[in-house]
Amino acid sequence: MKIILRKDVATLGDTGEVVTVKNGYANNFLIPQGIAIRATEGTLKALETEKKQQAKKVELQRKNARELAQKIEQMTLKVFAKAGESGKLFGTVTSADIAEALKSQGIDIDRRKITLEAPIKALGKYDADAKIFSDVSVKVHFEVEAQGTEA
Repeated sequence: MKIILRKDVATLGDTGEVVTVKNGYANNFLIPQGIAIRATEGTLKALETEKKQQAKKVELQRKNARELAQKIEQMTLKVFAKAGESGKLFGTVTSADIAEALKSQGIDIDRRKITLEAPIKALGKYDADAKIFSDVSVKVHFEVEAQGTEA
């Protein structure tokens, strides 16, 4: 029996794939659990339409991510941290601090998508990588300054 998977199944395939399985497996497990539906002409056409809509949606998200990447590339953020007189920080600047600085500029990026090459423990200028979309990454330029100089 041909079915269309509605969820990823490790032994069969990914969501949206048309696969052939035994009748009993489809009728007794996959279809009642909502994991799959029968592959008829109507459902195959609906699947095709759904895939086209999904592709358009992904392309729009990619376009927006590229525009956001250009905007981020041109800005230099200021991250404030407590520091001693020698320029050494009390603690480190983390990806969460960079995400917070981006948020103050109106850009919301999850801290887990920002990666630093090494822990930042001194004042100065640095770069971090931020993954905005599956294939869109950007360098975030930021400057770590002492907390008392926020003028």
